[in-house]
Amino acid sequence: QVQMVESGGGLVQTGGSLRLSCVPSVSMSGFSAMGWYRQAPGKEREMVAHITSGSNTVYADSVKGRFTISRDNAKNTMALQMISLKPEDTAVYYCYADSRWSGSTFWGKGTLVTVSP
Repeated sequence: QVQMVESGGGLVQTGGSLRLSCVPSVSMSGFSAMGWYRQAPGKEREMVAHITSGSNTVYADSVKGRFTISRDNAKNTMALQMISLKPEDTAVYYCYADSRWSGSTFWGKGTLVTVSP
């Protein structure tokens, strides 16, 4: 079973920054794409950022210009750099990865980001 382990969440003030990391238990070379979703209290899970194996990226409109997704194959780590954080960014952030072989999607357990006003 593939495990995805997130880290880096926490409490930050409005305008602050955080860097989330996601480390899979297997080589990232087996993933066609990876990314982050988030779920705020009382809301549906939404896509935040997505990156392909070729490093093409897609962002939600709400985070464009503030969030940057990256993957470091040598370190087998995916990251989400978040700046200019807003209270509406408060959510549990989940990383995911799409297997290029099985078509399965693997999810982490989430890391909480709280942005205080």
